[in-house]
Amino acid sequence: MSEEKTLQELREQIEQLEALNSRNGLDLSREIDNLTEKLAEREKDTKEKLEEWDKVNLARHPDRPGSEEYLDYLMEDFYPLHGDRLIGDDGALIGGLAKYNGETVMVIAQNKGGEVEQSQQSNFGMLRSEGYRKAQRLMKLAETFQFPVLTLIDTPGAYPGKEAEERNIGGMIAKSISEMVSLEVPTVAAVIGEGGSGGAVAIGAADRVVMLENSIYSVISPEGCAAILWEDRDKADEAARALKLTAGHAQDLGIIDEIIPEGGSGAHEDFETTADNLDHSLSNHLEELENYEEDQLLAKRRKKYRSIGSFKKVMKKEQS
Repeated sequence: MSEEKTLQELREQIEQLEALNSRNGLDLSREIDNLTEKLAEREKDTKEKLEEWDKVNLARHPDRPGSEEYLDYLMEDFYPLHGDRLIGDDGALIGGLAKYNGETVMVIAQNKGGEVEQSQQSNFGMLRSEGYRKAQRLMKLAETFQFPVLTLIDTPGAYPGKEAEERNIGGMIAKSISEMVSLEVPTVAAVIGEGGSGGAVAIGAADRVVMLENSIYSVISPEGCAAILWEDRDKADEAARALKLTAGHAQDLGIIDEIIPEGGSGAHEDFETTADNLDHSLSNHLEELENYEEDQLLAKRRKKYRSIGSFKKVMKKEQS
């Protein structure tokens, strides 16, 4: 039975009881109150579920601006750098030096592409091993010359193909995370669309992490989660709610530091307002981070990531 049909039946039951109430001395107020409370809870659950799934669809909107649009708008004199110095270049990762507010920065951005041909060339934003190796190279280059690092995250996840596994993509993701948390320069990451799994975290382990309000950040896609939990990808909307993948949830959980408002009903409708808001946030965070010495920066970063999440210590039961 669909959720809307269930809600409609509850409304009809309440109407019937209200019509019968006080007839022939009947007092059905308790039953009416119970059903009304149940209806309110179901409506709230349905609204939350829809809101979560709406955010997923907005993050994936075909007209949603990608990394290239933000780089063109925010950066000056962008000089792209290519290749991982081992296998080749990965079109899913844009990287290079740029001027940002008059300062040289290293930009590392995941690229979904736009038109069908561009998306195919960039593998729809799914990085291969060489893409993460390229990211590591750019991170170390930034550290050598003391340039801050800005990353833009927009990927459904790392490429899951056989070729990627053969080239140790899991190890490359782990190494990227390790490199990023150890950098002796300020780092700021922004989730601008989809932040999918380790593929996103690999360039997201920054001093500050921000999210556009209609972006998502999750350990797995809603479809993948639904396939595992219920063996039914059509339950992706339920999985989206359970995953707590929206910016609001990420902030509540201490995963991100700020939610960036989008213009209009989403960045695809008002790009300039969204980009200006992102610009303001990135500038503020960079300015603050550059006041710290290297040892302070590393200490704060390590504390940040060691503080995320919670655990419960279980005492070992003594043998009688």
